[in-house]
Amino acid sequence: MLRLFRLLSHLPLGLLQGMGAALGLLVYAASATYRRRLRAHLRQAGYDPRRLAWRAAAHAGRMVGELPAVWFARGSAAPVHRVRVSGKEHVDALRAQGRGVLYLTPHLGCFDVSAQIAAQWGPITVLYRPPRKAALQPLALASRQRHNLATAPANLAGVRQLLRALRAGQAVGLLPDQAPAAGDGVWADFFGRPAYTMTLPARLVQLGNAGIILASALRLPAGRGYTLTLEPLTEALDADPQRAATQINQAMERLICRCPEQYLWGYNRYKRPAGAPPAPTTAQEAAR
Repeated sequence: MLRLFRLLSHLPLGLLQGMGAALGLLVYAASATYRRRLRAHLRQAGYDPRRLAWRAAAHAGRMVGELPAVWFARGSAAPVHRVRVSGKEHVDALRAQGRGVLYLTPHLGCFDVSAQIAAQWGPITVLYRPPRKAALQPLALASRQRHNLATAPANLAGVRQLLRALRAGQAVGLLPDQAPAAGDGVWADFFGRPAYTMTLPARLVQLGNAGIILASALRLPAGRGYTLTLEPLTEALDADPQRAATQINQAMERLICRCPEQYLWGYNRYKRPAGAPPAPTTAQEAAR
């Protein structure tokens, strides 16, 4: 698999994304389970699946198709050289204050590019969850072996590693719409439905003297690259973990709503992790 990805990385980005889009549409057409989940999540967020489902499935495929280039292409062919950045002044302001930078980005567009760009400005540590299949671990590790980019495992040792980075004035990257393990999250509304949400971002801000930067790297058409938008979280996080998680979910919703077709709607965002308490009943569910 590693050899195949390295070989594919020599193909043009637009071609890889086009192949990925075809694969995404094929999976959407072939898998009833995936199709139902994607459409249900779009409806939950207030979107018409008839208008967005196929486009979202195609972009989910592009997300996979572009990975060989994003992970392994080098030199001028690397996608990181085709990124238009907006908002870097917010990162510079935090660094000037001697504070760490906590980047938060949802499963939107090409989030791997965000970390690669941040690594050009200084060391960044990203939370890393090893793939379930052992055969994919060498691929995942090799893809993140680059200058200034470190990974931290999703466990207590990894959290300590993230804190050390922030306290040293470095950067940390998280995907806060990823369901955490039981005990590491709370139920907070995400597009009007309770989703088990990590409490780690709020803890890192409180203990790591960090500021939050919201990041979204959106795909441009025809393999032309990406636009990376960086902006601060304008409101201070609440001291209450559940309310802080809700604030972060609302911030992620705002990013997603700017380009909903590039969000990974097929991700099982509303699952209940093993050992987690049951999700609370919302007012809408109680009325049905």
